Amino acid sequence: MDVEILEFVVPVENNKTLFVWNIQSLLTEAQIYDRLFGVFSSFGPLYLLKVRPNAPLQPSAFSAIVKFFSASHSSKAQRQTDGRLLFQDIPLKVRLSSKHTPHFLSESRRPLSHARCLELANHCLGFNGWTYDIITLEELSDEGEEDGAGGEEGGVRSLRFGCLLQLNFPRHGHTTRGAAVVNDSFTCTGPDVLLLKRCKLQKLVRDKALVQAFNTVLLILLENGKVMVEVKQTSDQILHEKIEGVIHVSETCMIYVYNITPTHQNEYIYVQSIYIYEL
Repeated sequence: MDVEILEFVVPVENNKTLFVWNIQSLLTEAQIYDRLFGVFSSFGPLYLLKVRPNAPLQPSAFSAIVKFFSASHSSKAQRQTDGRLLFQDIPLKVRLSSKHTPHFLSESRRPLSHARCLELANHCLGFNGWTYDIITLEELSDEGEEDGAGGEEGGVRSLRFGCLLQLNFPRHGHTTRGAAVVNDSFTCTGPDVLLLKRCKLQKLVRDKALVQAFNTVLLILLENGKVMVEVKQTSDQILHEKIEGVIHVSETCMIYVYNITPTHQNEYIYVQSIYIYEL
């Protein structure tokens, strides 16, 4: 049985990239993007879809680049879309990239962003296929910092947060952990500025810890369409290497988590919740 292994890193291989051309100008660029996304995302999760106008003297108005996470999805999409009419009167031309991937790109292991990690995990595992639990989320302040001049209104204030969380795959019986530390310095002009900065840093450190956890996960795509999950290293190793000496976890840890909820006016409401973990 053929298998393919996906990691939560930016795909750079040329066999995951399609070039699409012969796109007519019957639709706007935004409409073409929507049509292409609808067609190609049906074969598998997309890392990139970019529509671009051609040179003025070329017969077709637009071309596109489509990059998949999976080489098998890319190959299947090429075979089933090349020469098809799809959403226009003339057939599209779809080809796999023939460009050689530079060595420095093929060896790079740049992690996916937080949003792309969620997209890939949800597409392959489903929205109920994974969960995460925050073990600790703490403000890591130097001794005496709270009483120093940096905490005064109008002064420069530094904040530092650490987060340790556990990523769970209940259907596959695997767990792994991720950790992150973030810090920022800013001019504190009032308590509202301090609260907003704390909210943003807590969300940022949680997102970074989740990305770090996903970076240890392997998705194994089977030929029959099923997905298996494996972990590259144990959570104990991650805890020892990344966390020891950085985040201290007491027997009872009170964690403040800020849920960010967008309103219809694109504003954000920060709602504080308190969770107590017995460790």
